[in-house]
Amino acid sequence: MEGQIRKALSGFYYVYSNGQTYQTRGRGNFRKRKLTPLVGDEVVFSSEKNSEGYLLELLPRKNELVRPPVANVDLGVVVISLVEPNFSYNLLDRFLVTLEEKNIEPVIYLSKVDLAKDQPLANQIKQLYQGIGYSVIAGLDEKDKLISLFKNKLTVFMGQSGAGKSTLLNELVPELDLATGEISEALGRGKHTTRHVELLAIFSGLVADTPGFSSIEFLDLTSETLPKEFPEFVRASVNCRFRECRHVKEPGCAVKAEVEQGEIAQSRYDNYLQFLQDIEKRRPVYKKKKE
Repeated sequence: MEGQIRKALSGFYYVYSNGQTYQTRGRGNFRKRKLTPLVGDEVVFSSEKNSEGYLLELLPRKNELVRPPVANVDLGVVVISLVEPNFSYNLLDRFLVTLEEKNIEPVIYLSKVDLAKDQPLANQIKQLYQGIGYSVIAGLDEKDKLISLFKNKLTVFMGQSGAGKSTLLNELVPELDLATGEISEALGRGKHTTRHVELLAIFSGLVADTPGFSSIEFLDLTSETLPKEFPEFVRASVNCRFRECRHVKEPGCAVKAEVEQGEIAQSRYDNYLQFLQDIEKRRPVYKKKKE
């Protein structure tokens, strides 16, 4: 039988197939083959009456995320707050680059708009990122726009702890009654409240409510691929003198020219340079050979 893993909890994988959910375990040879089933995986599995099922095969993935551990994601909703915790262009760009690298369509959701005293900030963010080509949704007043994006897609919510992901899902689907946590004033960050990954069938699609996290390491990105994850850089780079321009010190760089002209945001370019530095400083990971 074929199906999709909709939930993973305590070593069990709950597979949805033809309107039914089956409790399964992974075969022992998965571990030997260094395969880890993820929520969202399409799988081949066996199931007999009155007995536990087994995952037999993982079908090819189009992408996967490590944090949160979900496969075959179509849409990534970056929930980022204007206050408590305060808005960060750097953090938002980290999430966007991560989604671009995985070929996941990003959507920016600005939370706590009603608490922000600096109301122009939301408009500034919308103007900047919509100009690049991203969908930006500001608060629950625009929730219908968000709901319309879920149809026939597997959607992941992501963002820093305390940004309000579970709160947002509770507003969209009150019967879910997901646990929400208060902001720790001492730490300035949220407490993790989501304990496992589960795909929720809502609005004609699947949505994963997942633990928030406040930092992202670009483990899969290289200095060569990073420029390709900034859409406005890709558009401008066709006019660069060098085809593989890194947009740092090269002469005739169209990206740097557009930054100087104000056509590309200085904040985006500054974050790009920082990310590039982070990647170049990253120590290579060497795996020990088995004796």
